[in-house]
Amino acid sequence: MRVSVIGGSTSSEHEATTAADLGRLLAQRGHTIVCGGLGGVMEAVCRGAADVGGRSIGILPTDRRADANEYVDEVIATGLGHARNALVVMNGDAVVAVDGSGGTLSELGYAAVYDRPTAGLGTHDAAHVEAVESAEAAVTYVESAADVCRDDPTGESDGADES
Repeated sequence: MRVSVIGGSTSSEHEATTAADLGRLLAQRGHTIVCGGLGGVMEAVCRGAADVGGRSIGILPTDRRADANEYVDEVIATGLGHARNALVVMNGDAVVAVDGSGGTLSELGYAAVYDRPTAGLGTHDAAHVEAVESAEAAVTYVESAADVCRDDPTGESDGADES
């Protein structure tokens, strides 16, 4: 699946390490990363994925593909500024947020609007965000939550598989 990873354009060493671990885990499990393609958490998650041969897609706010961090595999330059945040979320089957500020908060809002399963690592507190303590827990959560959404996109069971 595709997992949108959102977070700050600048990050502490701890946040960068967490994001890189997240990128490695997602890639090792065969997932493609979608992110904003710039620095901070975005660069760290792409670097982590690249370390183990994973793939990443960067959806840039600018109109210059050259603005992407060096670890992005597929660059999409939009020229949309923060309006591109909706595209980052919409192009993932699930979302993981690492820290972040106002831009991350807007992406979390889109995750709720577009009903994307969302895990949060040290990020904003919101009703639809499952707070987790580690990259491993984030990946496990979005995999299981996205499986539920794929099995039953309405979130309702028809009871056919119940005894």
